Amino acid sequence: MASIMRITLFFLVLSLAGQLRAQNRPAIDSSLRMDFERYDPPSTLVTPEHPMTRAGFPFIDVHSHHWRMAEQDLDLLIRQMDSMNMKIIVNLSGRGGLALKGMMDNIKKYGYENRIVCFTNIEIRSIDADDWLENTLKQLEYDHSIGARGLKIYKSQGMDNTDKNGNRIRINDPRLDPVWEKCGELGMPVLIHSADPKSFWEPLDENNERWLELKLHPGRKRSADNPAPWETIIGEAHDVFRKHPRTNFINAHMGWYPNDLAKLGQLLDEMPNMYVEIGAVISEFGRQPRMANRFFQKYQDRVLFGKDAYNPEEYHTYFRVLESDDEYFPYYKRYHAFWKMYGLDLPDEILKKLYYKNALKLIPGLDKKLFPK
Repeated sequence: MASIMRITLFFLVLSLAGQLRAQNRPAIDSSLRMDFERYDPPSTLVTPEHPMTRAGFPFIDVHSHHWRMAEQDLDLLIRQMDSMNMKIIVNLSGRGGLALKGMMDNIKKYGYENRIVCFTNIEIRSIDADDWLENTLKQLEYDHSIGARGLKIYKSQGMDNTDKNGNRIRINDPRLDPVWEKCGELGMPVLIHSADPKSFWEPLDENNERWLELKLHPGRKRSADNPAPWETIIGEAHDVFRKHPRTNFINAHMGWYPNDLAKLGQLLDEMPNMYVEIGAVISEFGRQPRMANRFFQKYQDRVLFGKDAYNPEEYHTYFRVLESDDEYFPYYKRYHAFWKMYGLDLPDEILKKLYYKNALKLIPGLDKKLFPK
Protein backbone atom coordinates (compact mmCIF):
# COMPACT_ATOMS: atom_id res chain seq x y z
CA MET A 1 0.00 0.00 0.00
CA ALA A 2 2.83 2.38 0.89
CA SER A 3 4.50 1.51 -2.41
CA ILE A 4 1.36 2.45 -4.38
CA MET A 5 1.11 5.75 -2.51
CA ARG A 6 4.75 6.55 -3.31
CA ILE A 7 4.20 5.86 -7.04
CA THR A 8 1.04 7.98 -7.05
CA LEU A 9 2.85 10.82 -5.32
CA PHE A 10 5.71 10.57 -7.83
CA PHE A 11 3.40 11.00 -10.82
CA LEU A 12 1.52 13.79 -9.09
CA VAL A 13 4.78 15.69 -8.63
CA LEU A 14 5.69 15.14 -12.28
CA SER A 15 2.30 16.43 -13.38
CA LEU A 16 2.57 19.54 -11.22
CA ALA A 17 6.07 20.20 -12.53
CA GLY A 18 4.85 19.92 -16.11
CA GLN A 19 2.04 22.35 -15.45
CA LEU A 20 4.46 24.84 -13.89
CA ARG A 21 6.79 24.56 -16.91
CA ALA A 22 3.84 25.09 -19.27
CA GLN A 23 2.78 28.19 -17.31
CA ASN A 24 6.28 29.66 -17.50
CA ARG A 25 6.80 28.77 -21.20
CA PRO A 26 6.31 31.78 -23.51
CA ALA A 27 3.30 31.52 -25.83
CA ILE A 28 4.09 30.52 -29.40
CA ASP A 29 3.54 33.40 -31.77
CA SER A 30 0.70 32.51 -34.12
CA SER A 31 2.84 33.73 -37.05
CA LEU A 32 5.12 30.74 -36.50
CA ARG A 33 2.27 28.36 -37.20
CA MET A 34 2.49 28.25 -40.97
CA ASP A 35 2.06 25.65 -43.66
CA PHE A 36 4.06 25.20 -46.86
CA GLU A 37 1.52 26.96 -49.05
CA ARG A 38 1.74 30.21 -47.05
CA TYR A 39 5.50 30.32 -46.64
CA ASP A 40 6.67 32.40 -49.59
CA PRO A 41 8.87 35.26 -48.31
CA PRO A 42 10.05 37.98 -50.68
CA SER A 43 13.75 37.66 -51.37
CA THR A 44 16.16 40.05 -49.65
CA LEU A 45 18.58 39.60 -52.56
CA VAL A 46 19.39 42.90 -54.24
CA THR A 47 20.29 42.52 -57.92
CA PRO A 48 19.44 44.44 -61.11
CA GLU A 49 15.86 43.87 -62.26
CA HIS A 50 14.46 44.32 -65.75
CA PRO A 51 10.72 43.57 -65.77
CA MET A 52 9.41 43.42 -69.34
CA THR A 53 5.93 44.06 -70.66
CA ARG A 54 6.85 43.90 -74.34
CA ALA A 55 8.96 41.47 -76.36
CA GLY A 56 12.19 42.80 -77.82
CA PHE A 57 11.20 41.47 -81.25
CA PRO A 58 7.80 40.92 -82.86
CA PHE A 59 6.58 37.41 -82.13
CA ILE A 60 4.12 34.70 -83.07
CA ASP A 61 2.27 32.76 -80.37
CA VAL A 62 1.65 29.31 -81.87
CA HIS A 63 -0.29 27.99 -78.86
CA SER A 64 -3.35 29.92 -77.76
CA HIS A 65 -7.01 29.10 -77.14
CA HIS A 66 -10.00 31.31 -78.00
CA TRP A 67 -13.14 29.20 -78.02
CA ARG A 68 -15.56 32.09 -78.67
CA MET A 69 -13.70 33.69 -81.56
CA ALA A 70 -16.80 33.65 -83.75
CA GLU A 71 -18.32 36.41 -81.59
CA GLN A 72 -15.20 37.73 -79.84
CA ASP A 73 -14.23 41.42 -79.87
CA LEU A 74 -11.15 41.09 -82.04
CA ASP A 75 -10.26 44.78 -81.80
CA LEU A 76 -9.59 44.26 -78.10
CA LEU A 77 -7.49 41.17 -78.81
CA ILE A 78 -5.38 43.03 -81.38
CA ARG A 79 -4.82 45.96 -78.99
CA GLN A 80 -3.58 43.54 -76.37
CA MET A 81 -1.35 41.81 -78.92
CA ASP A 82 0.08 45.13 -80.08
CA SER A 83 0.92 46.13 -76.53
CA MET A 84 3.11 43.00 -76.24
CA ASN A 85 4.59 43.21 -79.77
CA MET A 86 2.71 40.06 -80.81
CA LYS A 87 2.08 40.17 -84.54
CA ILE A 88 0.29 36.84 -85.05
CA ILE A 89 -1.68 34.63 -82.69
CA VAL A 90 -2.61 31.02 -83.48
CA ASN A 91 -5.96 29.94 -82.10
CA LEU A 92 -5.73 26.17 -81.72
CA SER A 93 -9.42 25.82 -80.81
CA GLY A 94 -10.89 26.21 -84.29
CA ARG A 95 -13.19 23.19 -83.80
CA GLY A 96 -13.71 22.64 -87.52
CA GLY A 97 -16.65 22.72 -89.89
CA LEU A 98 -19.30 25.37 -89.31
CA ALA A 99 -17.74 26.43 -86.00
CA LEU A 100 -14.46 27.19 -87.74
CA LYS A 101 -16.34 28.97 -90.54
CA GLY A 102 -17.92 31.27 -87.96
CA MET A 103 -14.50 32.13 -86.56
CA MET A 104 -13.01 32.76 -89.98
CA ASP A 105 -15.96 34.97 -90.93
CA ASN A 106 -15.50 37.06 -87.77
CA ILE A 107 -11.78 37.41 -88.42
CA LYS A 108 -12.54 38.55 -91.97
CA LYS A 109 -15.22 40.98 -90.77
CA TYR A 110 -12.69 42.69 -88.52
CA GLY A 111 -10.04 42.59 -91.25
CA TYR A 112 -7.43 40.66 -89.26
CA GLU A 113 -6.78 37.73 -91.60
CA ASN A 114 -3.02 38.40 -91.41
CA ARG A 115 -2.95 38.70 -87.60
CA ILE A 116 -5.14 35.82 -86.39
CA VAL A 117 -4.63 32.23 -87.54
CA CYS A 118 -6.77 29.19 -86.72
CA PHE A 119 -5.96 25.51 -86.47
CA THR A 120 -8.80 23.04 -86.76
CA ASN A 121 -9.76 20.05 -84.58
CA ILE A 122 -11.23 16.64 -85.34
CA GLU A 123 -13.47 14.26 -83.39
CA ILE A 124 -12.09 10.76 -82.89
CA ARG A 125 -14.63 9.33 -80.45
CA SER A 126 -16.72 8.12 -83.41
CA ILE A 127 -13.74 6.33 -84.94
CA ASP A 128 -15.71 3.06 -85.10
CA ALA A 129 -18.33 4.50 -87.44
CA ASP A 130 -18.14 3.26 -91.03
CA ASP A 131 -18.05 6.77 -92.47
CA TRP A 132 -15.73 8.29 -89.83
CA LEU A 133 -12.59 8.35 -91.96
CA GLU A 134 -14.32 9.64 -95.09
CA ASN A 135 -16.07 12.42 -93.16
CA THR A 136 -12.94 13.35 -91.21
CA LEU A 137 -10.80 13.68 -94.34
CA LYS A 138 -13.53 15.72 -96.03
CA GLN A 139 -13.68 17.99 -93.00
CA LEU A 140 -9.91 18.50 -93.08
CA GLU A 141 -10.04 19.45 -96.75
CA TYR A 142 -12.94 21.83 -96.15
CA ASP A 143 -11.28 23.42 -93.12
CA HIS A 144 -8.08 23.88 -95.09
CA SER A 145 -10.03 25.50 -97.93
CA ILE A 146 -11.52 28.15 -95.62
CA GLY A 147 -8.21 29.00 -93.98
CA ALA A 148 -7.22 26.46 -91.32
CA ARG A 149 -3.41 26.39 -91.22
CA GLY A 150 -2.92 23.28 -89.09
CA LEU A 151 -4.51 20.63 -86.87
CA LYS A 152 -4.51 20.61 -83.07
CA ILE A 153 -4.82 17.32 -81.18
CA TYR A 154 -5.89 17.65 -77.54
CA LYS A 155 -4.46 15.53 -74.74
CA SER A 156 -7.91 14.06 -74.08
CA GLN A 157 -7.81 12.47 -77.52
CA GLY A 158 -4.92 10.22 -76.51
CA MET A 159 -5.87 9.71 -72.88
CA ASP A 160 -9.60 9.94 -72.25
CA ASN A 161 -11.39 9.26 -75.56
CA THR A 162 -12.67 5.71 -75.86
CA ASP A 163 -14.14 3.60 -78.65
CA LYS A 164 -17.46 1.79 -78.68
CA ASN A 165 -15.98 -0.99 -76.53
CA GLY A 166 -14.75 1.43 -73.89
CA ASN A 167 -11.09 1.06 -74.85
CA ARG A 168 -8.78 4.06 -74.87
CA ILE A 169 -8.14 5.32 -78.40
CA ARG A 170 -4.38 5.43 -78.70
CA ILE A 171 -3.08 8.40 -80.68
CA ASN A 172 -1.03 5.93 -82.73
CA ASP A 173 -4.11 3.88 -83.62
CA PRO A 174 -3.57 2.78 -87.26
CA ARG A 175 -7.02 4.08 -88.17
CA LEU A 176 -5.66 7.61 -87.65
CA ASP A 177 -2.79 7.17 -90.10
CA PRO A 178 -4.73 8.64 -93.07
CA VAL A 179 -5.37 11.78 -91.00
CA TRP A 180 -1.67 12.41 -90.44
CA GLU A 181 -0.96 11.68 -94.09
CA LYS A 182 -3.68 14.09 -95.22
CA CYS A 183 -2.18 16.84 -93.06
CA GLY A 184 1.18 16.25 -94.69
CA GLU A 185 -0.42 16.34 -98.14
CA LEU A 186 -2.15 19.66 -97.34
CA GLY A 187 0.95 21.13 -95.72
CA MET A 188 -0.81 21.46 -92.37
CA PRO A 189 1.44 20.98 -89.31
CA VAL A 190 -0.08 19.01 -86.44
CA LEU A 191 0.31 20.44 -82.96
CA ILE A 192 -0.19 17.58 -80.55
CA HIS A 193 -0.51 17.69 -76.78
CA SER A 194 0.32 14.27 -75.41
CA ALA A 195 0.01 13.36 -71.71
CA ASP A 196 0.90 15.85 -68.94
CA PRO A 197 3.90 16.38 -66.64
CA LYS A 198 5.29 13.03 -65.50
CA SER A 199 4.86 14.05 -61.86
CA PHE A 200 1.09 13.70 -62.26
CA TRP A 201 1.61 9.92 -62.51
CA GLU A 202 3.94 9.69 -59.51
CA PRO A 203 3.07 9.17 -55.81
CA LEU A 204 1.63 12.25 -54.13
CA ASP A 205 4.20 12.60 -51.37
CA GLU A 206 7.11 14.77 -50.23
CA ASN A 207 9.16 13.69 -53.25
CA ASN A 208 6.71 14.99 -55.86
CA GLU A 209 7.65 18.40 -57.29
CA ARG A 210 4.03 19.01 -58.27
CA TRP A 211 2.67 18.21 -54.81
CA LEU A 212 1.19 21.66 -54.27
CA GLU A 213 -0.45 21.75 -57.71
CA LEU A 214 -1.95 18.32 -57.22
CA LYS A 215 -3.20 19.28 -53.77
CA LEU A 216 -4.89 22.37 -55.18
CA HIS A 217 -6.11 20.58 -58.33
CA PRO A 218 -6.61 16.92 -57.32
CA GLY A 219 -8.36 16.13 -60.60
CA ARG A 220 -4.99 16.31 -62.36
CA LYS A 221 -3.59 13.38 -60.41
CA ARG A 222 -3.18 10.11 -62.30
CA SER A 223 -2.46 6.68 -60.93
CA ALA A 224 0.56 4.88 -62.34
CA ASP A 225 -1.44 3.23 -65.13
CA ASN A 226 -4.38 5.64 -65.48
CA PRO A 227 -5.20 5.66 -68.32
CA ALA A 228 -1.80 4.13 -69.13
CA PRO A 229 1.76 4.64 -67.91
CA TRP A 230 3.20 8.07 -68.75
CA GLU A 231 5.96 6.58 -70.88
CA THR A 232 3.38 4.65 -72.91
CA ILE A 233 1.31 7.72 -73.78
CA ILE A 234 4.37 9.81 -74.62
CA GLY A 235 5.77 6.96 -76.71
CA GLU A 236 2.57 6.65 -78.74
CA ALA A 237 3.01 10.21 -80.01
CA HIS A 238 6.62 9.47 -80.91
CA ASP A 239 5.40 6.46 -82.90
CA VAL A 240 3.21 8.78 -84.96
CA PHE A 241 6.10 11.18 -85.62
CA ARG A 242 8.36 8.36 -86.79
CA LYS A 243 5.71 6.70 -88.95
CA HIS A 244 4.80 9.91 -90.83
CA PRO A 245 8.05 11.67 -91.74
CA ARG A 246 6.35 13.76 -94.46
CA THR A 247 4.12 15.45 -91.89
CA ASN A 248 5.47 18.12 -89.54
CA PHE A 249 4.50 17.82 -85.88
CA ILE A 250 4.76 20.42 -83.12
CA ASN A 251 5.16 18.63 -79.80
CA ALA A 252 3.38 20.85 -77.27
CA HIS A 253 4.96 21.86 -73.98
CA MET A 254 8.42 20.72 -75.14
CA GLY A 255 7.01 17.21 -75.31
CA TRP A 256 6.95 17.26 -71.48
CA TYR A 257 10.74 16.97 -71.43
CA PRO A 258 11.62 20.58 -70.48
CA ASN A 259 13.18 19.21 -67.28
CA ASP A 260 15.35 16.77 -69.27
CA LEU A 261 16.69 18.73 -72.20
CA ALA A 262 19.35 16.16 -72.99
CA LYS A 263 16.62 13.55 -73.59
CA LEU A 264 14.58 16.03 -75.61
CA GLY A 265 17.64 16.76 -77.73
CA GLN A 266 18.02 13.04 -78.48
CA LEU A 267 14.39 12.91 -79.65
CA LEU A 268 14.87 15.95 -81.88
CA ASP A 269 17.95 14.34 -83.39
CA GLU A 270 16.01 11.16 -84.05
CA MET A 271 12.88 12.78 -85.51
CA PRO A 272 13.63 15.69 -87.86
CA ASN A 273 9.90 16.32 -88.46
CA MET A 274 9.29 17.02 -84.76
CA TYR A 275 9.34 20.60 -83.48
CA VAL A 276 8.59 21.81 -79.98
CA GLU A 277 7.02 24.88 -78.38
CA ILE A 278 7.55 26.40 -74.96
CA GLY A 279 3.96 26.87 -73.72
CA ALA A 280 3.49 26.54 -69.95
CA VAL A 281 7.07 25.38 -69.31
CA ILE A 282 9.04 28.66 -69.14
CA SER A 283 9.74 28.05 -65.45
CA GLU A 284 11.74 24.95 -66.35
CA PHE A 285 14.17 27.00 -68.46
CA GLY A 286 14.43 29.63 -65.76
CA ARG A 287 15.85 27.20 -63.22
CA GLN A 288 18.52 25.80 -65.58
CA PRO A 289 19.77 28.84 -67.53
CA ARG A 290 23.10 27.36 -68.61
CA MET A 291 21.65 24.05 -69.80
CA ALA A 292 18.76 25.88 -71.48
CA ASN A 293 21.17 28.18 -73.29
CA ARG A 294 23.09 25.22 -74.66
CA PHE A 295 19.83 23.61 -75.76
CA PHE A 296 18.60 26.73 -77.57
CA GLN A 297 21.99 27.15 -79.21
CA LYS A 298 21.94 23.61 -80.63
CA TYR A 299 18.22 23.39 -81.49
CA GLN A 300 17.51 27.00 -82.36
CA ASP A 301 15.77 25.99 -85.61
CA ARG A 302 13.32 23.58 -83.92
CA VAL A 303 11.72 25.61 -81.10
CA LEU A 304 8.70 27.92 -81.38
CA PHE A 305 7.15 30.43 -79.00
CA GLY A 306 3.88 29.33 -77.40
CA LYS A 307 2.06 30.35 -74.27
CA ASP A 308 -1.13 28.21 -73.95
CA ALA A 309 -3.53 30.06 -71.60
CA TYR A 310 -4.12 33.56 -72.95
CA ASN A 311 -3.45 35.93 -70.05
CA PRO A 312 -1.58 39.01 -71.34
CA GLU A 313 0.21 39.85 -68.10
CA GLU A 314 1.73 36.37 -67.91
CA TYR A 315 3.66 36.89 -71.14
CA HIS A 316 5.85 39.37 -69.27
CA THR A 317 7.55 36.54 -67.41
CA TYR A 318 8.31 34.78 -70.70
CA PHE A 319 10.01 37.90 -72.08
CA ARG A 320 12.04 38.32 -68.91
CA VAL A 321 13.24 34.71 -68.85
CA LEU A 322 14.15 34.68 -72.53
CA GLU A 323 15.67 38.15 -72.92
CA SER A 324 17.07 39.38 -69.61
CA ASP A 325 20.00 38.30 -67.45
CA ASP A 326 18.04 38.92 -64.24
CA GLU A 327 18.64 36.64 -61.28
CA TYR A 328 16.42 34.85 -58.80
CA PHE A 329 12.95 36.10 -59.70
CA PRO A 330 9.63 34.27 -59.21
CA TYR A 331 7.29 32.54 -61.58
CA TYR A 332 3.70 33.82 -61.60
CA LYS A 333 2.15 30.52 -60.45
CA ARG A 334 3.84 29.18 -57.36
CA TYR A 335 2.06 25.83 -57.60
CA HIS A 336 3.77 25.31 -60.99
CA ALA A 337 7.19 26.36 -59.75
CA PHE A 338 8.07 27.07 -56.13
CA TRP A 339 11.66 27.82 -57.20
CA LYS A 340 13.11 31.10 -58.46
CA MET A 341 14.26 31.67 -62.03
CA TYR A 342 17.14 33.23 -63.95
CA GLY A 343 17.12 35.01 -67.28
CA LEU A 344 18.64 33.23 -70.28
CA ASP A 345 19.77 36.42 -72.06
CA LEU A 346 19.43 34.62 -75.41
CA PRO A 347 21.32 36.06 -78.39
CA ASP A 348 19.24 38.17 -80.78
CA GLU A 349 19.42 35.69 -83.66
CA ILE A 350 18.12 32.85 -81.48
CA LEU A 351 15.36 35.10 -80.13
CA LYS A 352 14.28 35.98 -83.68
CA LYS A 353 14.05 32.29 -84.60
CA LEU A 354 12.13 31.46 -81.44
CA TYR A 355 9.83 34.46 -81.71
CA TYR A 356 8.93 34.32 -85.41
CA LYS A 357 11.37 32.86 -87.95
CA ASN A 358 10.74 29.19 -87.15
CA ALA A 359 6.96 29.65 -87.18
CA LEU A 360 7.12 31.47 -90.52
CA LYS A 361 8.90 28.47 -92.03
CA LEU A 362 6.65 25.84 -90.47
CA ILE A 363 3.12 27.28 -90.66
CA PRO A 364 2.02 28.04 -94.23
CA GLY A 365 0.59 31.34 -95.35
CA LEU A 366 1.76 33.62 -92.53
CA ASP A 367 2.36 37.26 -93.44
CA LYS A 368 6.14 37.67 -93.50
CA LYS A 369 5.82 41.41 -94.09
CA LEU A 370 4.90 41.84 -90.44
CA PHE A 371 8.41 40.86 -89.38
CA PRO A 372 11.96 42.12 -89.93
CA LYS A 373 14.23 40.00 -92.09
